[in-house]
Amino acid sequence: MTLLDTINSREALCALNDAQLRQLCDEIRQFLVLNVARTGGHLASNLGVVELSVALERVFDTSRDRLLFDVGHQSYVHKILTGRRDEFRTLRMFGGLAGFPKPSESVTDPFVAGHASSSVSTALGMARARTLQHEDYHVVALMGDGAMTGGLAYEAMNDAGESSEQLIVILNDNGMSITPNVGGIAQHLALIRTRPGYYRIKKAYRAVTAKVPGGKCLYRLTHRLKEHWKRMLFGTTFFEEMGFEYYGPVDGHDLKRLEYMLRLVKDRRHPVLLHVITQKGKGYAPAEENPDVFHGIGHFDPEKGMEPRCGHLPTFSDTFSETIDALGAQEPRICAITAAMLRGTGLDAFAAHYPERCFDVGIAEGHAVSMAGGLAKQGMIPVVAIYSTFLQRAYDMLLQDVAMLGLHVVFAVDRAGLVGGDGETHHGVFDVNYLRSVPGMQVLCPASQAELGQMLRRAVLEMTGPVAVRYPRGCDGTFTGIAEQPCLREGSDITLVTYGTLVNEVLAAAKLLEARGISAEVLKLPSIKPLDVRTVAASMRKTGRLLVAEESVCIGCVGKELLASLRARGVGGPVRLCNLGDRFIPHGAVPELYRLAGLDAKSLADAAWEVCQNEA
Repeated sequence: MTLLDTINSREALCALNDAQLRQLCDEIRQFLVLNVARTGGHLASNLGVVELSVALERVFDTSRDRLLFDVGHQSYVHKILTGRRDEFRTLRMFGGLAGFPKPSESVTDPFVAGHASSSVSTALGMARARTLQHEDYHVVALMGDGAMTGGLAYEAMNDAGESSEQLIVILNDNGMSITPNVGGIAQHLALIRTRPGYYRIKKAYRAVTAKVPGGKCLYRLTHRLKEHWKRMLFGTTFFEEMGFEYYGPVDGHDLKRLEYMLRLVKDRRHPVLLHVITQKGKGYAPAEENPDVFHGIGHFDPEKGMEPRCGHLPTFSDTFSETIDALGAQEPRICAITAAMLRGTGLDAFAAHYPERCFDVGIAEGHAVSMAGGLAKQGMIPVVAIYSTFLQRAYDMLLQDVAMLGLHVVFAVDRAGLVGGDGETHHGVFDVNYLRSVPGMQVLCPASQAELGQMLRRAVLEMTGPVAVRYPRGCDGTFTGIAEQPCLREGSDITLVTYGTLVNEVLAAAKLLEARGISAEVLKLPSIKPLDVRTVAASMRKTGRLLVAEESVCIGCVGKELLASLRARGVGGPVRLCNLGDRFIPHGAVPELYRLAGLDAKSLADAAWEVCQNEA
């Protein structure tokens, strides 16, 4: 039995001595590597916060104190230490442990945390609720330095610094978010990392003055004088200017020092920021050498490090990478923009070949879109590569700074549809709704990597105005070609309509129906805005029945618009809309989630059979 196996309560954790704590941290790292190797997940970020997480759990009672993660992919060690160690074999699996904080799992997870830069906002809300309700607990926001590149962080810190609330912000500074951080904040953090500490003397002086008559007044006077001279001689940190008392930097792998500093800031009665320096991937050489690769990784062999257990198949992101790189050589006006996801979106090759035309703006999707509008207005052709779930945060900029002027900006919307293990916070199931609501936006939906290359070229070189090309995570299905016409399969009994890679399930459903004696016509829509209603109407007039399948929530889905348009044309008949409904979809393998939502081939075939059997 390992030492980690014996840690089943906070009391057991707090009882460990220094040598046992060092052993525990080593065992946690081994546990993380072995388990994430089996399930996939976020490894490098969690290896970097082992000591910090242990210290937090010892200093704070997270069953009552509120510990907020930003972003939640660094919460694995917290989960291990709060009663979920044995569930790690199910990490990111359907029905298993989530890869992000989830209040339904544990009272120690106070909030969902899948998108960056929101922790201080949430923490301030909790701190204010504590004050209004006259309760007594601590509120801690653990923020990665990548989250500091998002504007929401500064909106919150500006408010929090003026609030006088007891609030602790811990800045986990590893110099990276997913890839190395960019911008002025990264440079500022690099500068203040070298500032010497003096807080032990400060605390001792405060303790002495508190014991002498008039000591508190003396302390306040000397504190003001000291702060005045410090600003004159050394300047202040950005955080102090915003109203936070700044502490640090401190070595994030020195557990004893971390605990001392956490207990120090725990006693403060106003907003404080503790700056902690960590190493992403700490303790596992492959992750230390390639932290971006091990940020979010699938199955791997822990002995061989980054060498996968199976060969790499080309993905939609790979096809985007190759196509945009080739287009960059062909058209010098093309610029590429990403929000801290250079490698994830596949822009690393373009950045290597055309560094002056590739811009990584940090975790700032709204800024990325507004900047693209400025580039387009001045004659460039910007291509903005952002995951569907993150593009949600730039909706206002899509409207105000691109579409309102009809600017030619191409949006490469990666991870559209269900993404698997990352779950509710990362499924790209809302872009169908919000993209189609933008006036003038055109939305293309390739069903194969070949179609992605073709559609991306068309979007960049031939189309005008705002264009979105949405494509999924992963590889091709059985459909790998380019459809010259919407009709992929002719039939006479029912029309099956879909778009994107869900066409693979729909074609399989048509085969299952054929075995039941049902002739299904399959239409694949290359574009969901504008919609080819005429082709669907012609098919439904022939078959008399319709089923629309889509990997989208039901509100604002394509099926509802098709149904309304068909009714307006006088085309009627039994209809079934198959989509994800009005709900959030949990984490799990995509085939399992298809079955859950009724979008797998068998479920679609069953739904179509019911339509054919029930004429009403």
